[in-house]
Amino acid sequence: MKYHIRTYGCQMNERDSETLAALLEAEGYAPGDEAEAGLVIVNTCSVRRKAEDKALGKLGLLAARKRERPALIVGVAGCMAQRMGHEILRRVPGLDFALGTRGLRNLPRALRLVRSGRGPVLDLDMDAGRDGAAPPRLGGGVSAFVNVLYGCDRGCAYCVVPGVRGAERSRPAGEIRSEVERLAGQGTRQVVLLGQSVMSYGRRQAAWPAAHRSPRGFAEPFPRLLEAVDGVPGVARVRFTSGHPSGCTPELARAMAELPSVCEHLHLPLQSGSDRILRLMRRGYDTETYRRAARTLRAAVPGLALSTDIIVGFPTETTADFDATRRFMDEIGFDSAFVFKYSPRPGTPAADWPDDVPEEEKLRRNHALLAEQDARAQAINARLIGREVEVLAEGVSARNARRWSGRTRTNTLAVFVPPDGIAAGDMAAVRVARVTPRTLYDETTGKAEG
Repeated sequence: MKYHIRTYGCQMNERDSETLAALLEAEGYAPGDEAEAGLVIVNTCSVRRKAEDKALGKLGLLAARKRERPALIVGVAGCMAQRMGHEILRRVPGLDFALGTRGLRNLPRALRLVRSGRGPVLDLDMDAGRDGAAPPRLGGGVSAFVNVLYGCDRGCAYCVVPGVRGAERSRPAGEIRSEVERLAGQGTRQVVLLGQSVMSYGRRQAAWPAAHRSPRGFAEPFPRLLEAVDGVPGVARVRFTSGHPSGCTPELARAMAELPSVCEHLHLPLQSGSDRILRLMRRGYDTETYRRAARTLRAAVPGLALSTDIIVGFPTETTADFDATRRFMDEIGFDSAFVFKYSPRPGTPAADWPDDVPEEEKLRRNHALLAEQDARAQAINARLIGREVEVLAEGVSARNARRWSGRTRTNTLAVFVPPDGIAAGDMAAVRVARVTPRTLYDETTGKAEG
């Protein structure tokens, strides 16, 4: 049977989808297009209402298709399934199974129950012991996500993650290192260490054996983990996400400066440039703390690229609050930013507060920040014109079969003419001739491909 997985959400969801795919292929399934698949799974996100609406719409269409194809199996997995529970089976009649964030490894069991006529199956068990060893994955790939920290303890007022992913749990460092070694043996050149608040790694429970000593003298758990992964032969680049200002310590800055494979890029969510809004959000820092974090990192890592997340239209956000965000974004000089309109999420503290910023005003603020960020990123990228950058080649460009694409160490997309003999995973020296806010083009590239 062919399977197809549709993924909404963050890198954590992408890694979860790979787990689902590996489980299916171990059962004899093969990947296929949605139209030909006999099993379709929608892996969902609950961070924003728009993502849930898209997933529910897709599930409704798939369930309707079952009337024409009764043998089609349709399932949902991930954060939305965990949040909605039994309600999702009511909202989508005909759904065969729903697996929460901690029940993904029970997919084969769920399918057996469905085939035996005992569906629909609902698995929402949040037992903390079920993360276990490294989740299964498909082999190979230039880049790979590696879970290092599950769950989150921060309790931001708008965020559903603690409710759907559970409390923070750090994987043992030796287990992570072994997984990275296996990936490197399969040809992986870049690993991305994943955690909802990744710098909290090892703070809640011991992740290192008591006898372990850092060769460089790092004392903090996360810099020690970066050091261990940096030492894996074959791994050329190491990234990690998502960051938090509280984790931007001098020791982390030293690790980023000293470890050759750790890239000069960090995704460091800000969410707002207003101290009043940050307090309401329960982010645990103010703008001065964020400013110091950025300074600490940039002093140690020249050329560091910072990307961020911003929420506009949070309850009670005034024009003055919004203008503070605009000024602060310009002060920090972000290389890129993801800007989202606030939407209340059920079960969060902010869900009980008035959603008092009109939708049209949220949209205006969203567009204003995106336009300003585009201008900022264009100016940053323009500094690279005429310079040569190192690009990790990923393969043929999605928009032009005559070009290849890949990313710089600062995580900027580059499109280039592939030199003879290049293979995915090779490093390419690309001389920048033209830029857009999100892409670099080499000197032989003609019209922009997107």
